[in-house]
This record gives sequence, C-alpha cells and structure tokens, in this order.
Amino acid sequence: MKVIKITNKRKKEILEILSQHYHGIGTALEYDTPFQLLVATALAAQTTDIQVNKVTRRLFADYPDVQSMAGITAETLIPYIQSLGLYKNKAKNIAAAVQRLLTEYDGVVPADRTALMTLPGIGRKTANVVLANAFNIPAMAVDTHVFRVANRLGLAVSNTVEGVEQRLCQLIPQKDWADAHHWLIWHGRRCCKAQNPDCGHCPVGPLCPSVKDRSIIICDDAKC
Repeated sequence: MKVIKITNKRKKEILEILSQHYHGIGTALEYDTPFQLLVATALAAQTTDIQVNKVTRRLFADYPDVQSMAGITAETLIPYIQSLGLYKNKAKNIAAAVQRLLTEYDGVVPADRTALMTLPGIGRKTANVVLANAFNIPAMAVDTHVFRVANRLGLAVSNTVEGVEQRLCQLIPQKDWADAHHWLIWHGRRCCKAQNPDCGHCPVGPLCPSVKDRSIIICDDAKC
C-alpha cells in the first residue's frame, strides 16, 4: 500500500485555491435569527438544505421564534417536517429544545457551545454551525462533506469527526474557521462528491493526493 505524506505547504496551497474558488459563499440554509438557524440545522441531518428550506419557509411563517413555539408538540411539528428524514425524532427534539430554551435560557439561543449541546438533538456540529454563522464566533463544523473532503485532500486525516475538527483547527487560522467550513462543504457538494467526484474539473486536482488512486494511504502526521 502506497503512503503519501502531505506537507503543510501543500495544504496551504489547497486552502488558498479553495478560498478563491468559493469566496463569499455561506450557508445554503435560509434563516433570519439564531433560533431559526438552530432549527434549520437540526432539521438538516440526513436531508438536503434545499428540502430543509422548503420546509422551514412554511414552518417559520407560522412559528418564527421561540415564543411562538411555546407549548408546541411533536405532533404539531410533524405535518410541517414529515418530508424530511428522521422527522419523528426531529419533531420530538425541537419541541423539547424549545421548552429548554424557554425555561433555562429565557427564550434566547445561547452563544456558547456547551450550553447549545445541552439542548435535545443538538450535537457539536450543529452547535458549531450556529456559533459560526449566527454569532460570528470562530468554530469549525465538520459534517459529512467536510469530513470526506478534508480526508481526501489530506488536509486533516482522521477516522473520527473530532479528529478532523481538531486537525483543521490546528491547520487553519482561527479567523478563517467559519469560511473554511463553507469552502470544504461547497467543494464537497459541487465537485468532490461521495460518489463519482468530478476530478476532471477540480480546482485543486493537481494538488490532490487522491485524484488518481483512492487506495493510497494519506498521512499528515510528521511521524508517519
């Protein structure tokens, strides 16, 4: 099995190209407030942002904020979100999260990762998305696209989401964490797809260690 070492110089070159190619592109989720982003991101698990936006346009028209959702039940939410994957669990968690926000946070979405992760259904990725996009707090959210692209390009080689997040945060300046999250997401959606990636039109193709051989081992550890 061939092992390829990815240098920091190459990683920075890749990131620079991605930053230029996807400059200014943010989240595809539609929202007006931190609460709406929290709900939209929670709904986005195993679902496309396009489908989530279709659902939240109706949902937020009737329930735009925490206060309007006071007392809402999973049964009330299900008709709005039943076109999404895992809709029963999502409805249950959102209803419970609303009650937690009202009783423990005065109806305000906390700008703190630990506090966000106490809300039902809110994991580290969702918390990081909210921090970065709603509050402009540096955070690196690792979803399936970020995980795949970071590993393929050799930017952050790890078998775990936590490992990828840690290595990306070590590599990328803190001020660029939120932007880099979007570069990697959009590259994964538009080009470096899970199946049949468009390597022929990839802006970082000449620097990608995986472009010709997916069986190689990529190493970004100085000890490898």
